[in-house]
Amino acid sequence: MVAVEQQMRVRPGKRVPLGATWDGDGVNFALFSEHATGVELCLFDERGEQQRCMPLREVTAYVWHGYLPGLGPGQRYGYRVNGPWDPKKGLRFNAHKLLIDPYAKAIAGRVDWDAPVFGYPEGSADDLIMDERDDAAGVPKAIVIDERFDWGADRPPGIALHDSIIYELHVKGLTERHPDVPPGLRGTYAALASPPIIDYLHKLGVTAVELLPVHAFLDDKHLLEVGLRNYWGYNTIGFFAPEARYSSAGDGGGQVTEFKTMVKALHAAGLEVILDVVYNHTAEGNQLGPTLSFRGIDNTSYYRLMPDDPRYYMDYTGTGNTLNAVHPQVLQLIADSLRYWVLEMHVDGFRFDLASALAREFHDVDRLGSFFDVMHQDPVLSQVKLIAEPWDVGEGGYQVGNFPWLWSEWNGKYRDTVRSFWKGGDVAVSDLAYRLTGSSDLYQGDGRHPAASINFVTAHDGFTLEDLVSYNEKHNEANGEGNRDGTDDNISWNHGVEGPTNDPAILASRAKTKRNFLATLLVSQGVPMISHGDEIGRTQDGNNNAFCQDNDITWVDWNLNDADRELLAFTRGLTALRDRHPSLGRPGFFQGRTIRGSPVEDLAWFRPDGEPMTDQEWEEGWVRALGMRLGGAALTETNAEGEQLTDDDLFILLNGHHEPVSFTLPEDGKNGAWDVDIDTTTSEIGGGRLVHAGEPFELAARSLMLLSRC
Repeated sequence: MVAVEQQMRVRPGKRVPLGATWDGDGVNFALFSEHATGVELCLFDERGEQQRCMPLREVTAYVWHGYLPGLGPGQRYGYRVNGPWDPKKGLRFNAHKLLIDPYAKAIAGRVDWDAPVFGYPEGSADDLIMDERDDAAGVPKAIVIDERFDWGADRPPGIALHDSIIYELHVKGLTERHPDVPPGLRGTYAALASPPIIDYLHKLGVTAVELLPVHAFLDDKHLLEVGLRNYWGYNTIGFFAPEARYSSAGDGGGQVTEFKTMVKALHAAGLEVILDVVYNHTAEGNQLGPTLSFRGIDNTSYYRLMPDDPRYYMDYTGTGNTLNAVHPQVLQLIADSLRYWVLEMHVDGFRFDLASALAREFHDVDRLGSFFDVMHQDPVLSQVKLIAEPWDVGEGGYQVGNFPWLWSEWNGKYRDTVRSFWKGGDVAVSDLAYRLTGSSDLYQGDGRHPAASINFVTAHDGFTLEDLVSYNEKHNEANGEGNRDGTDDNISWNHGVEGPTNDPAILASRAKTKRNFLATLLVSQGVPMISHGDEIGRTQDGNNNAFCQDNDITWVDWNLNDADRELLAFTRGLTALRDRHPSLGRPGFFQGRTIRGSPVEDLAWFRPDGEPMTDQEWEEGWVRALGMRLGGAALTETNAEGEQLTDDDLFILLNGHHEPVSFTLPEDGKNGAWDVDIDTTTSEIGGGRLVHAGEPFELAARSLMLLSRC
């Protein structure tokens, strides 16, 4: 299409900031493209009809820029970028294709996959041929926004990471079926900010919500063709724009205000907001994917291409492409996006999907790479919570324990060890001990603390807790891939019955196992993360890869039965206990020595007979029952008079054996009476039961107890 310059005169404008910026009188547009030969700015009305296209003639440091007076918030726009079409060299410019601004703060509309949104003739399977059909009618449009918002007295809750309890949730999944949320708000940011949901989160005792991706994303064509959707959202097309499908205000720009309103409400309730972000790849896929933004703006800059054949993409993500985090402009894009979400949207931290892919300088993962350098030296980003998913799908991508000092990590080794222990697997006691005490083997040697370990048993990716104890195999048939998709993360309980059952013995066994997992999670050092709905028995009917299920399979069912309510009360009791006992969330690692004059060590391990564990027993996986004593004198606060200490001696007892064991607590010269705060054979927290040092008592089969000194 040949651009037609209308009467509206484009002024030179500025190269910064990138994106579309309204100043009250007009809008400055700025787009980076190192290899383009021309850039056209196209304006659209609210119906998506193209009004005019005009060239941006000013180019500074590869940024094409211009200023249009008279434009304001609500204006829809896109770009057409001219340049060479030579896919064999990685050059895929095609001015027939409308492109989304990578810096768009809001995006209206969805991709129409029946439109010619591919740079080549779709169906030809030959991406070397340029498709010359205009696709503007089928491409989402960027929107100029008014960034002003009344934040009032909003402040970050500023919760120390070691005091945090993270609740991983899906905006729609948590709220879509909640009976107390107004129907018109369900599934939206406004629903998450509504009093019923905030009250639920507050009573649950969590301190932060971690939102599955809310950056603007696409539904894959192949999913829509079979009646499915990209439910999880790991398919980003706009790193600055909140996903409009979660907005009760629609996609005309109101999604930005609604998101800010949500954050403000959550902050007012003392809850932090952490975003699950996907900077490792985009929704454009491999060489056969659509041309929607980055590919048509500057393919060789934004993506990692095969060095010996740049027609193809390096794929460390399993999605077809990998964002080129080595390129200075891509690093700037990521950093600008993150800063925007902190400074303008007031979020408190980020969980980085497949973070190892961002750390790859060339092929190997480099923990001193450019991406980390940017994060560590940035005065804004270095102050927020940074959580890595420390793996990708490439060779050498599993990097648990290897991220730099400012980072926490999803601790996959914690998940695997705890699952195996309660299953009855062969787990070395030393491995279990490391996981319960903050994984010092992974994090102590590089300046980090127990809070570097984000502990979890389940997450969005995999079985729910209910399904983990109810199914021996995955059941992903609804995904349409013959149950071949998803990981084989089954627990293999071999109950003999899978899924729903009315057998009281099986139900009781499952309920206790769920309590074991939750109790272990909440008494471990590090930062516990609960997957939404696990506390009320949420099931996905055995589907452990429900990324494409935007329906009752994934939405939380708030019609709770007695067992669900019991589990919820138990979980609330666990979070309250963790808050009450500072020894369960220490800022530093245990030292195995006496502290501040206490007559006992800060950490000691015991056999069921009350004797200390031997070196041989540490390495033997068959030791299935043990006791972990956390010594008191835990620091709780500092005031003008100096440090204030509280006696917080605790005993954690675990029996992974299929039979009960007789346990005797050691006598240590202190008060020998201990309160039973948790006994996972029951859902009751506390209850006034006592055990006494030196007197044997029964530790039930496959159970956990938490004792606090009277």
